[in-house]
Amino acid sequence: MENSNKHVSGWLTVRDICFIALLTAACVVGRTAFQFIPNVQPITTMFILISLYKGFTRGFLVMLLTILTTNIYMGMGPWTLTQLFSYSVIILVSFGLSKIPGFSQRKIPQLVFVLLAGYLFGFLTACGDYVIYGIRAFWPYYLQGIYFDTMHGAGNFLFYLLLSPIVPRLFMRYWPD
Repeated sequence: MENSNKHVSGWLTVRDICFIALLTAACVVGRTAFQFIPNVQPITTMFILISLYKGFTRGFLVMLLTILTTNIYMGMGPWTLTQLFSYSVIILVSFGLSKIPGFSQRKIPQLVFVLLAGYLFGFLTACGDYVIYGIRAFWPYYLQGIYFDTMHGAGNFLFYLLLSPIVPRLFMRYWPD
C-alpha cells in the first residue's frame, strides 16, 4: 500500500487499523497468559494507556475486540456485557483524564488511577451483575469481591510500572497522530 495514512471510512487510517489489530493481539495474549492469576491481567493498563495517548475510539476498539476475542476462549455469557460496560467507563474516564493538562506526563496520578481502576471495574461489574442476575443484596455481593478488585488494582499497578515507560514511546515513534 502506497500511503499507510490513507483514511478508511473517514476516521481511521490503514495505520490505525493495523495498530488496533496488533494491540488487540497483544492484549489477547496478555489476558490469556495471565488467566491463571485471578483478576491480574495487563489489559486494563493497556486500555488506559491507549485511551490516554491515542483517544477514546482507539482504546474502545481495542477493548471491544480484546474482550470479545478472549471471551470466545474463556467463556461468553452475560458477564461479557458487564465487562464491556465496565471497561467502557474506565476508557471514558481515562480519556477524560487525558484532557487534564499535564495528567499524561505525571506518573503518580496515573499510578493512582490504574490502581483505583481495579476497584472501579469491580464496582461497575457488580452493578451490572446486580441488574442482570437480579441479586437482592448488592453490598454483600460487592464486598465479597473486594479481594479480587485488590488483585486487579495491584496487577494494574505492576503492569503500569512495566508498560508505561515503553508504550507511549512506541506510540510516538510508530503511531504518530
